[in-house]
Amino acid sequence: MSMAASDEELERLKARRLAEMQRNIQAKMQKEKSAADAAERAKSGQDAPKTPRDVVVASLGFRGLEVLEGAEAQYPNEARIVIGKLAELIRSGGLAETIDGGQLLALFRMIGMPVRIATTIKIEEDGKFVSLSDRFKSGH
Repeated sequence: MSMAASDEELERLKARRLAEMQRNIQAKMQKEKSAADAAERAKSGQDAPKTPRDVVVASLGFRGLEVLEGAEAQYPNEARIVIGKLAELIRSGGLAETIDGGQLLALFRMIGMPVRIATTIKIEEDGKFVSLSDRFKSGH
């Protein structure tokens, strides 16, 4: 592999990592904004979020929204029912803790909804992280 190709690959990996970091920051900012909005509503005496989905989304943690959106895309009718039941549990106080993506994914799978989530496996190679699929494509 020539030095120019190596530099080009490094720049591509840097750009991909930067884009991933920006997405993570945007997701975190959105979550913080949602939490701040919820706190503001609570302070001002407004009712809790109106729709069952809003109630559930307000209780989601790390990657929870990603799993919920995947379930809604793949099983729209069934996901609506599950969201309704989860919202009832949350409103009644039966489910007080945040629900992370792993817990939500396990719930969906337990009830027979094998939600598929896009995942990547990265390995460290020469001090940088490379997608396993990219590693196989390059033939090293």
